[in-house]
Order: sequence, then C-alpha cells, then structure tokens
Amino acid sequence: MPQKIVHPLAPIADEESRVLILGTMPSPKSRERGFYYGHPQNRFWRVLALLFGEEPPTTEEDRTALLKGHRIALWDTLFSCTIEGASDASIRDPVPNDVAGLLKTFPGIRAVFTTGQTAKRFYDRLILPQTGREATVLPSPSPANARMSLSDLLEAYRVLLPPLEEEPENGNLS
Repeated sequence: MPQKIVHPLAPIADEESRVLILGTMPSPKSRERGFYYGHPQNRFWRVLALLFGEEPPTTEEDRTALLKGHRIALWDTLFSCTIEGASDASIRDPVPNDVAGLLKTFPGIRAVFTTGQTAKRFYDRLILPQTGREATVLPSPSPANARMSLSDLLEAYRVLLPPLEEEPENGNLS
C-alpha cells in the first residue's frame, strides 16, 4: 500500500566534502535503522570500503567516518514522496530536497553522482534546473540490482576517485 514519506535523515556533508552522492529516498529498512543504505543486502558500504581498501563499516559512526574520511557527502534527491515499500518505480508526488542549498553551503563539492537511474531522473527533472550541475549516474547498489556483481559495481564506482583526488587550483576549491 502506498505511503506518504517525508525524508527522515539529514545530509552527511562538511566543508571537506568534494563529491556528493544522491540516492532517491531511504528504503523502509534504512528509515527503520535511521541511516542511509541500511538494508543488510545493500552493497553501497561494501563497494565504498573496497574502493578505498578498507573493511566494510558496520556502525553508523564508522559509515560516517568512511564518508568524511574520503570527502564524500551523502543525501537523497527527494524530500518527500508517495511510495510503495522500497519500490522506486512506485514513486508519485515527488518533492525534491534542497540540493542547490547544500551545494551553496559546501562549495567544495565538485562532482554530483546519483545511485541509480531513478535518482538521476528526479535529479535531472527537479534539481538540475536549480543547480545547473550535471550529475553522473552510478549503478544502484540495491539488492534489487542483482544483475550487477560486486566487482562490476566496484569498477563502476571508480568514477568517484578523480574528483576526490584532484587538488584545488591556487588554493581555490572551484
């Protein structure tokens, strides 16, 4: 049965953030846990840990430390929507998060990515007009995206590395 959901999680970002990763909306498991990518079968945290040669984080504190330690900001494209379970395909009445405001608050963010095609569609339709910044789509790490192996996901997520490794020119972040 479809439910009206208001995004319950604050963005994870700080002045050191260089990359912003946007999902669509926290799943029921993530909302239950009170943290991003909370479904035990979701591969997001495993992929990031492999990307940086670290052990997969298991606590919210460790997950936040992984993100901040590698200058990654994390949020979702939607502030609210009507959704059935965790099915992005069922989303109706989408209202975007203030991603433009987040990018203004943290001007060091130099690249925006979405996890999955649905997040990218909502970004392009609802957020891109405010930000003027293109987003690159990453494959969804969801267990529903079983056609992608862990190694395929890891290879696809390597696109995060260049903007994280770039040094600012003349001390400027932009």
